[in-house]
Amino acid sequence: MLSTMGIDIARSSFEYIGEDHVGTSLETPLREDAFEMDDDLKVELIEKHFREIMHIMGLDLTDDSLKGTPHRVAKMYVKEVFSGLNPKNKPAAKLFENKYKYNQMLVEKDITFHSHCEHHFVPIYGRAHVAYISSGDVIGLSKINRIVQYYSKRPQVQERLTMQIGNELKEALGTEDVAVIMDAYHMCVSSRGVNDTNSSTVTSFFSGKFESEEQTRNEFLKYISLKK
Repeated sequence: MLSTMGIDIARSSFEYIGEDHVGTSLETPLREDAFEMDDDLKVELIEKHFREIMHIMGLDLTDDSLKGTPHRVAKMYVKEVFSGLNPKNKPAAKLFENKYKYNQMLVEKDITFHSHCEHHFVPIYGRAHVAYISSGDVIGLSKINRIVQYYSKRPQVQERLTMQIGNELKEALGTEDVAVIMDAYHMCVSSRGVNDTNSSTVTSFFSGKFESEEQTRNEFLKYISLKK
């Protein structure tokens, strides 16, 4: 639990940052002891604290519809929507030799993802478009989706999420030629604050040929704009 001094520091930081959507690092901010506690204990403790939050809000926890909510929320946080925090859940990116010598870009578009804004813990959701050019190996298509989902399932800012996916694909595939575009809706914009339900946020990651060659980049952009 945070000490009084820790809470004061956090509040001071908030006063400085305000409600700007600022990311402080490329890596998701985690304590060194983040995984010393097992998942079951995390669920138990989150359930306890979420029950207290609901109590403070004045909700009747004896109501049949509400009494199971603290446990459901705790389990959802640990086992589902924030499961990407734990490196043990990282998908294994098995590669295969590119025996057919395919040397053009491979594009997987319209990958659905769901994440959560780390500033308000409300949903971010949208589509990711990914491309790479093989340097000798290829990856199973479902693994691209799993990589997107893994990094999405943690408190995020979209800029960091885009870069984490791009860097992971570069490392997994052993190629510099990777592109990622993410188009997302942020509930912290649409359901609170300015309540703008129409705007979406687009971020991109280009490396290798996608960064240095305009023709390659434009080809990728053309593919993801194709109608189904």
